[in-house]
Amino acid sequence: MDQLFASLADGLLLGFVYGLAAMGLTLIFGVMDVINLAHGPIIALGMFAVFFMGPTGLGLNPYVALVLVGGLGLVFGVIIYFIAVHRVLDAPHLSSLLATFSVNMMIIGVGTAAFTTTPRNMDFSLGSLSFGAISLPYARLVAAIIAVLVAAGLYLFLYKTQQGKGIRAVANNRAASELMGIPSTRTLALSFGIGSMLASVSGALIATFFSFTILSGGVYELKSFVIVVLGGLGNPTGALLGGLLLGALEGVVPVFMPVSWVPVIEFVLFVLILMFRPKGLFGGGR
Repeated sequence: MDQLFASLADGLLLGFVYGLAAMGLTLIFGVMDVINLAHGPIIALGMFAVFFMGPTGLGLNPYVALVLVGGLGLVFGVIIYFIAVHRVLDAPHLSSLLATFSVNMMIIGVGTAAFTTTPRNMDFSLGSLSFGAISLPYARLVAAIIAVLVAAGLYLFLYKTQQGKGIRAVANNRAASELMGIPSTRTLALSFGIGSMLASVSGALIATFFSFTILSGGVYELKSFVIVVLGGLGNPTGALLGGLLLGALEGVVPVFMPVSWVPVIEFVLFVLILMFRPKGLFGGGR
């Protein structure tokens, strides 16, 4: 039981970060009906950004560097939108899939040439919190808290600011929002930028406790797809809750069976949700 509770607590802390990554993916889909296949490499770029800004690079505290990583992710997302997404936004879905997949391959290609595929580790540790048989690394605890704060900030932005309300209006009806004077192009670019920012921040948080390469983002992109289906396409709140469910699953399964079964169970769950609850456990959203 001690091992079960320890693994469950560890998985739930990871689940918050997984949920944050998935929120970026589901926000982009909810606003513009685009599945961003460049999501994984953007997560990986967030890892490398905090690595080079952190103790082994510029010497910044990783949580201070997180602000810069988020800003760079926002700008990078806006650039990707105008270069690769904007022109195919109203084209068939296959066009946007191919466009974002092309960005995916370009980032991986350039990143492999620049950084190689040698695993990197951040020289950073906060120790661990122990109570009874449960020991939780402070880095994961802080990452979970930051993920919750960022998610809360996104909620406040979408519901309490003029730009956020504009995003929700464009997601609901782009043509009508344009008639009301909302600049849809800038709003969509901002949405894609915010989605990329969430991906890069989640990658930076993951880098504080896991090793990584330029290919590492692909794993978390797949997890994000599972979470998005769990929580409901276009539902950021559902994505956070879906992340917690996936994290709990990853924590509990290795207690009873080999860890190699974890991805199998995850994707079986993925298929079952698509079959019986195609709108997700918490319903799709806009």
